[in-house]
Amino acid sequence: MKNRVIIMVLVFLISNQIFSQERYLTKEGYISFFSHTLVEDIKADNYQVLSVVDKKTGEIAIQLLMKSFMFKKALMQEHFNESYVESYKYPKATFKGYIMNFSELDSLNSTAEIKGILSMHGKEKEVSTICKVEIVEEQINLSGNFMVEVADFDIKIPIVVRNNIAKTIKVNFDLQHKPYKNN
Repeated sequence: MKNRVIIMVLVFLISNQIFSQERYLTKEGYISFFSHTLVEDIKADNYQVLSVVDKKTGEIAIQLLMKSFMFKKALMQEHFNESYVESYKYPKATFKGYIMNFSELDSLNSTAEIKGILSMHGKEKEVSTICKVEIVEEQINLSGNFMVEVADFDIKIPIVVRNNIAKTIKVNFDLQHKPYKNN
């Protein structure tokens, strides 16, 4: 009985170590968004994006805090958090999906489709985009962009500033993943 327990513990530790070698992580990913209208351009940057890629399955998960978006104007940042995305009520945005055909990609300069569910402001929406994939020196880099309809996430824009904010927002991402060490 004692030997079985030892064997089970060893199997668990070994499988955990093997599984963790397939995961790649970044805690300093970059996501920005850009709104262009005739009245005003609005850009915000977030350098505190958590992202994990499972090299074996191509699964990807991304999470960020909405309050981590930085604007050039402090008042824009305040309105963004308090009035539009309601960061106090919906503090995070997440994406869960897959890098399609990940196992078939070349090491350098490939493109791949990413499909998944974007969750933000209490709403979920399926998102799909083509991104650049680089697999170099124990690193998986993903970069690209996609468009988001503000109305899809039930974000209310007051009539007073409706012409200042685009109905469709461009989201850019640059995620540089390194092997996850479980120690």
